[in-house]
Amino acid sequence: MAAAGFGRRFVLALLLLPALWPGAVAAVEVDRERVWALLAKPGHVALMRHADAPGTGDPAGFRIGDCATQRNLGERGRDQSRRLGAEFRRRAVPVALVLTSQWCRTRETAELMALAPIEDEPTALNSFFGRPGERDAATAALRRRLVSLPVDAGLVVMVTHQVNITALTGVFPASGEMVVLKRDDQGGFVTVGRLPPP
Repeated sequence: MAAAGFGRRFVLALLLLPALWPGAVAAVEVDRERVWALLAKPGHVALMRHADAPGTGDPAGFRIGDCATQRNLGERGRDQSRRLGAEFRRRAVPVALVLTSQWCRTRETAELMALAPIEDEPTALNSFFGRPGERDAATAALRRRLVSLPVDAGLVVMVTHQVNITALTGVFPASGEMVVLKRDDQGGFVTVGRLPPP
């Protein structure tokens, strides 16, 4: 009986996931061609985890603005970034703006993609890894920044960190993966696609 009760609770939890994390389970496109088509349409934003950077977190005592103290992109991550930028250009997907956290690995990802002007967005995109108490404030800041984006300004690519993307969408992205968001009828955003790294 206990096992049956657990099974019912597990199924109920799965059914509630879309309410807890909008778009995380239902109606998330994963076909590459269809996701690229979404990126070319107005009203979408690409939330990207920085490209491959070997390791986890950052060394003790790391400092923003000093790349020598941080975990940085490896050669694989640099290659991912260049290839992704080339794919944007090959498909003629116009990008209006690229926003990044202040970490060197996000900034280098954006620079190597070479898609559009790059701006730091520390309040909304800086990592809170190792500081879970900052999660709610960072996620609220990211929601506010998304809502503030002009509706018809063209695609905005936001290069950030796994913890930020997971807190907002429930998706645990791979390094270099993009999670595609779409503006909904209430002015917010829902998750509609995932584009794996190249």
